[in-house]
Amino acid sequence: MDDLRTTLSTFSTDERKEFRQFIQRQRRKQKGRMDVRLCDLLLHQKEYTTEELLTRLYPEEPNAVAYYALRKRLMRHLTDYLLLRQRQQDPTAASSVRGLLTLAQYLFEVGVPRLAWSTARKAEKLACQNEQYELLNTVYNLQIAQAGSKYADDLLDIIQRRNLNKKAADEEERANIADSLIRQRLRQARVKGRAGESFDTILQDVLREYDLQEAFARRPALLYRLMSIARAAMLVRRDYLSFAPFVMRCYHLMEKRHGFQPAHREAQLGLLYMIAHSLYRTRRFRESVEYLERLRAVLESGPKLESTGLRARYTFLLAANYAFLRRNADSIRLLEDILRTPLAPRDQLTARLGLGFHYFAEGQFQKTNQALLGIGRTDHWCEQEMGVEWVLNRNMGEMLTQLELGNPDLALNRLRAIERLIKERFGPDGGGYAAVLYYLQLVRDIVDEPELARTSAFAERAAQIPSFVPLEQEDLQALSFYSWLKARIQSRPYYEVLLELAGATEAVPAG
Repeated sequence: MDDLRTTLSTFSTDERKEFRQFIQRQRRKQKGRMDVRLCDLLLHQKEYTTEELLTRLYPEEPNAVAYYALRKRLMRHLTDYLLLRQRQQDPTAASSVRGLLTLAQYLFEVGVPRLAWSTARKAEKLACQNEQYELLNTVYNLQIAQAGSKYADDLLDIIQRRNLNKKAADEEERANIADSLIRQRLRQARVKGRAGESFDTILQDVLREYDLQEAFARRPALLYRLMSIARAAMLVRRDYLSFAPFVMRCYHLMEKRHGFQPAHREAQLGLLYMIAHSLYRTRRFRESVEYLERLRAVLESGPKLESTGLRARYTFLLAANYAFLRRNADSIRLLEDILRTPLAPRDQLTARLGLGFHYFAEGQFQKTNQALLGIGRTDHWCEQEMGVEWVLNRNMGEMLTQLELGNPDLALNRLRAIERLIKERFGPDGGGYAAVLYYLQLVRDIVDEPELARTSAFAERAAQIPSFVPLEQEDLQALSFYSWLKARIQSRPYYEVLLELAGATEAVPAG
């Protein structure tokens, strides 16, 4: 995989055109620019190998040294372009503070101290108002370094302000470290599947080590960090029922006691998403949609954020909720639309797998198959990116789709591959995935003898599927597979059975 090609391919059509123009900003000749030529080749529909790129760029005599120098030049163009675009598109306080700080540094260097100090004070004030503690620390260090000027503030006052700010900056830094540590261990747990029962201990140890037990009550940004950590533990334990009221209570207490200022917008958006997601997981679909509407209002009330990723997650969650509110057609429309936009690789995988399940619920099995084939990645690659459980969900979806398409041999091949993966990874009995092996045996029986599903003996066997948690707590993805089995047993539409088991009894009106 060519990482430079992958990066360039995330650009929209307009962004690609803009980037080509940016490359030619200094030299206007339209022909013969090798960096533009390389950019076009990397963006070509066909993914060229290094040897093919060398041949196309240097047809007379392939030159590897010149080629790698050309790649470096194109990467510098890309870096400069993204920096400029970020400055233009990022109207947040952090960007404004950086701009003022850069101007103040320049003015000090060229000997315009009065204007330099005026600019530095503006940067300090803006950073204070918006809780930009790390940038504020840089501002104070610059002021201390320039304290000899007759236009300077009193040095002791600057040092005192700097020391107060340093405490807040250090607290935020500790929260960042703790968050990264938990996320790293969560990724390791996901690769191992339903492991990681020691997360409670890990969580408490990290909070204690970084002295964060009380800090979250004072600042929304730190509350968001702590909720991120708690949510990471919840995702591994699947303890959605206790997390939903916990995060809602924390959010509304913060909203009541301190409120959310413009500086807290990112934290507020993150907390609202957590609430909406936990409500979805506990099957409170209507409430989840209500919190997503609040999230959308906050997202649209201020300047356009960095939040392409957040908008994607908002869309995925809204689509998932709609499916359980009898608005599956709207779910499909949302995911089809977002797949027409540039997405990060993980979001591409999420969107395509989700779209496949929505098509399946509508009985559009050919489209389901096309959506799953559109993932276009090996199981090994997907496991490294998304975890083993995502791969199992994908493969089980493919298995059921082939069965519905009337391809029992293909379904059986996929079933055997799933069994092999589970047994090789978790032992002959499946370990934490014993229920999946039991389920697969029932599916195998249906493949061998379709009419068997309608017998009372088969229904009794299906009722004995092991469960990790009560049915009302089971993961909605797992519930969808069980719903397919029960639909076969009862000779009813799969989607109706899924809604019934999920407790989805009402629709939300289209807005």
